[in-house]
Amino acid sequence: MKKLAAFLIITAMLSSLTACGGEAARDAETVKDFVVKENSGESPVTEGNLTESEETHSADTKENNAGGTREGVAADPESGQDTAADNESASEETVGSTEHTEDNTMKITAGDTTFTATLADNSSVEALREILAEGPLTINMSDYAGMEKVGPIGTDLPRNDEQISTGAGDIILYQGNSLVIYYDTNSWNFTRIGKIEGVTGEELLDVFGSGDVTVTFSLK
Repeated sequence: MKKLAAFLIITAMLSSLTACGGEAARDAETVKDFVVKENSGESPVTEGNLTESEETHSADTKENNAGGTREGVAADPESGQDTAADNESASEETVGSTEHTEDNTMKITAGDTTFTATLADNSSVEALREILAEGPLTINMSDYAGMEKVGPIGTDLPRNDEQISTGAGDIILYQGNSLVIYYDTNSWNFTRIGKIEGVTGEELLDVFGSGDVTVTFSLK
């Protein structure tokens, strides 16, 4: 009996020790896993998520940069086209302005002397320019009142009469059918045709004389 009792006690103690050992082993494994995870800083799942996030961010950055580059490339040629169009338009305006300046003069010739007159901007001048475009216009002009030379055009032009105070070199349309070149002052309702700039009354009289004179008007 004593041997049996001692055997049972030993068996119970061994069972108890085995159970405790199993729990201790499991606890040790749990502690080990925890320590490993703590030392690594992040779990494998977290590391995977961070890696995926970084890759996504990198891909988005590349796409945005590529998009920006494409937009820049698309904008530059368009901007270049606009600049080229603006330059071409400015060039055309300059050419047009130059042509207008060249066409805005008229030659007045008496004897061997030719004056250049700057033309006004009205419908009367446009009609006169159309006549001169067909060839020079020669007019026999007479002296009137010691202040002007006047002669008939041979046709009627549109009138744009206004109160004008004339001076030496002024060219006016009188009653729609006569051209007048002033070498002195006058004030009346006339249509302005143009003006010989930088000339005095004495200089005009030296060329036209005190009596009748034949004057040729031309665009060239």
